Amino acid sequence: MTEQFARFDAAEFLKSPEEMAAYLDACFEEDAGDGVLIRAALNDIARAQGMTQVARDAGVGRESLYKALSSTGNPEFATIMKVMKALGMRLHAVAI
Repeated sequence: MTEQFARFDAAEFLKSPEEMAAYLDACFEEDAGDGVLIRAALNDIARAQGMTQVARDAGVGRESLYKALSSTGNPEFATIMKVMKALGMRLHAVAI
């Protein structure tokens, strides 16, 4: 017998704003400092909410948003802030 594996897609499991925020918060905690994990999380959350609508709400093109949040993307901080606002989230600092 050959085992069949389905590709895991976090976007399929992000149903509520609270789940999305908790997922992003966990990714902030685990990111190595290069932003790769955070970009991936924002990509997952944007896809869960609908990439076209998020792009529209952020004022960026859909294709540009896909590129910015891809594993090879390097979005400007302003883009991240627009996306966060479009997702209904905000950044905040906590002393460690």
